[in-house]
Amino acid sequence: MHTPHQYLGKLFFVLACLTPGFLLAQVNTGLPTIELKTGIYRIHAELADTPKAREVGLMNRTSMPTNSGMLFVFEQKASHCFWMNNTKIPLSIAFIADDGKIVNIEEMQAETTNNHCPKATVRYALEMNKQWFSERVITPGSIITGLPKR
Repeated sequence: MHTPHQYLGKLFFVLACLTPGFLLAQVNTGLPTIELKTGIYRIHAELADTPKAREVGLMNRTSMPTNSGMLFVFEQKASHCFWMNNTKIPLSIAFIADDGKIVNIEEMQAETTNNHCPKATVRYALEMNKQWFSERVITPGSIITGLPKR
């Protein structure tokens, strides 16, 4: 027979498992993370700043916490294009200039090979859950702060 305290303990465990912090701990990709900001929003971003990390990106993941994403950092400014091969969740991508200004934002469907490219040469790209930017009225010209300096 279970006591009320045992039920409360189980309930707290279940609630803890549903919190974003627990979900982040479960992903544990080994990638470094960084906090970015845009307007009033904080973003917990994994850093894809090596060729291997950029190649794998968010492939094969089935979910991502709401204010989490992946920041791709390239050594050189270029027209870095992205596709969604082996990516299970739909994403939005913001291409970001060196000064933090969003150049353009693209919506990307899961498991597709369409190219999504910046409208200018960039060093940064930030992937978030699909429509994350539009739902917060973050548009081209908005500023992302906290980018690592190269």
